Amino acid sequence: MKNRIPASIITALLLISVIIQTHLSPVKEKNEKWQSKLISIHNNGKILYEKDEYGFVIPDFSHSGYDGGNREMPDVPVIKIIQPQPGDNTAYIQQIIDSVGTLPLDEKGFRGAILLNAGIYDIYGTLYVKHDGIVLRGKGDDYDPTQNTIIRARGNTPKQRDVIVLGNDSVNHWEMIKTGSKQNIITPKVNPGDFTFEVEDVRPYQVGDQIMIYHPCTDKWLKSIDYGGVPAPFSGEEDERWTENLLPIIYNRYITQIDGNQITIDAPVFYTLNRTLSQSYVYKPDMTGTVYNIGLENVQINIETAGKEDENHAWQCVRVQSAENGRIKNCTMLHFGQSGIITNFTSRFTIENCKAINPVSLIIGDRRYNFNTYIYSQQILLKNCYAKNGRHHYVSNGTSTASGIVFLRCISDASYNVNEGHRKWTSGMLYDNLKEINIRPVTGWRKIVYHTQCVLGLYNRENIGTGHGWSAVQSVCWNCDVNKNYGKIVIQKPPTAQNYAIGCKAKEITGKYTMSSTYAPGYIEGQNKVNLEPESLFEAQLRARKH
Repeated sequence: MKNRIPASIITALLLISVIIQTHLSPVKEKNEKWQSKLISIHNNGKILYEKDEYGFVIPDFSHSGYDGGNREMPDVPVIKIIQPQPGDNTAYIQQIIDSVGTLPLDEKGFRGAILLNAGIYDIYGTLYVKHDGIVLRGKGDDYDPTQNTIIRARGNTPKQRDVIVLGNDSVNHWEMIKTGSKQNIITPKVNPGDFTFEVEDVRPYQVGDQIMIYHPCTDKWLKSIDYGGVPAPFSGEEDERWTENLLPIIYNRYITQIDGNQITIDAPVFYTLNRTLSQSYVYKPDMTGTVYNIGLENVQINIETAGKEDENHAWQCVRVQSAENGRIKNCTMLHFGQSGIITNFTSRFTIENCKAINPVSLIIGDRRYNFNTYIYSQQILLKNCYAKNGRHHYVSNGTSTASGIVFLRCISDASYNVNEGHRKWTSGMLYDNLKEINIRPVTGWRKIVYHTQCVLGLYNRENIGTGHGWSAVQSVCWNCDVNKNYGKIVIQKPPTAQNYAIGCKAKEITGKYTMSSTYAPGYIEGQNKVNLEPESLFEAQLRARKH
């Protein structure tokens, strides 16, 4: 008879096996990379896109930033050096900016950088960088004036002014149609992520032309999206449901190829152009007054206030308006009332390594949007930025004319409210590796209505604000971390569109915003699952495009 192993030894071996599996399995899982069902990376770096159950694909966001992501803004040589002057420096600096603005542009489209040496520059007005090819540059954005450039915004004249304007704040030109350039799109349906479509007659266009793609806000389209998802008012309340012509969808693009009547554009559309709901068309805009190749670097903008909830002070640290191809880099914005940086009528712009912190105002609506992409903001890249003590740190406040907004590797610290597509059908937003820290506890009416702290959202805001409704569509939260013990991410599926949360860390990722929400969740995959590949969607898409 063969020797048998005693039962006690078998039991011991089984127990050891269980212990080994229990302790080693998490290590194996922790080190194992995974890919989304919708995005896979090939060995050659190319990306394969799969459709979700509704037939949508995640769009290519890599065309955001300076020059549409095609190149970095160059290091512009210094052409003028200045020192801080006693008293108000506004006219002194403005005169130098305007004098440099008379110089010729170089072959790259720049005139030169104006270096503000270290020190404190008191500014009682607004500085305007309204000439192509000028960079306003300091020595650093820290607090020591012997080593850094501090622009100190003093006084409140005019009331709640901008401190610095990059671009042209008197021109709003995206809907100005050049005579004879308007043509209907005849492709029955142009899908999110598409780069091509046909027009009735291609003769008004040539490769290199800038065009606007215009989706009218028709009653048929509004009906298909339930009039924005804004509920009918109670008796005596204002009706804030969306109305015809209120919210056209506009995409600012360049033509890269023409084949017959088919046009190829430099960046995709982010929402479906469906002819049965709205006849979209194309036109060449009159962009007269747009300012190109401008920048702000290495400065601190510190607004003088009385602290706490004071609102009698400068309101925006930096406004970027009617500008294209520019950059703000290594800057700190302090004590603003509404925005550290606000963009409007701006495209192909990079905001990098910037801090917008410690706003001073009431903690109510229309305030404390630290990084605020406002109306007609497209292909804006915010990279490695930091925001603190605001209400909406990283937000699209731009409605249906805003798209292609990317927040890459940004930190949100102690926010009072939600990072979100804020209102009215922004399309193609990407939160890529956003990190939320120091989450504030849920108190007061928010605890009653929302129950769990929502810190990141792509959803329907219903009648919040001015009938905000569906805030963002065809938008993505990728590998974001809002704290798996505290934070909540809300992802809802809009009618005719989709939203996504892939590889995000949160206590809860859900389609339920308020306790009474009934909207379907968007696409949610890999909650609290580590080692998503690629780690950054934007960076992977940019590599694949340049491969």
